[in-house]
Amino acid sequence: MHLSNESLLVILLVGIVAGWLAGKIVRGTGFGILGDLLIGIVGAFIGNWLLPKLGVYLGTGVISAIVNATVGAIVLLLIVRLLRGGIRGGGSWRRRW
Repeated sequence: MHLSNESLLVILLVGIVAGWLAGKIVRGTGFGILGDLLIGIVGAFIGNWLLPKLGVYLGTGVISAIVNATVGAIVLLLIVRLLRGGIRGGGSWRRRW
């Protein structure tokens, strides 16, 4: 598989935007440019796997890629939050949400 410079730039842009949006939605703040990028790219993989399993098809284009990656990143952050909360123990749902 060969990626051009433009497609690599689009992937990075989608990852940064999706990670930033997911950080704003789930946590209320971003995670810095590298954290947003990593969360967005991993979220894109999760979204590309999860949404078709649920019967959701968003189409093609940059906007649908951002929405798809954001949904995946939100799922990733919620799973991490649940696992981190479970490992620490204690607390109530109200404090974490």
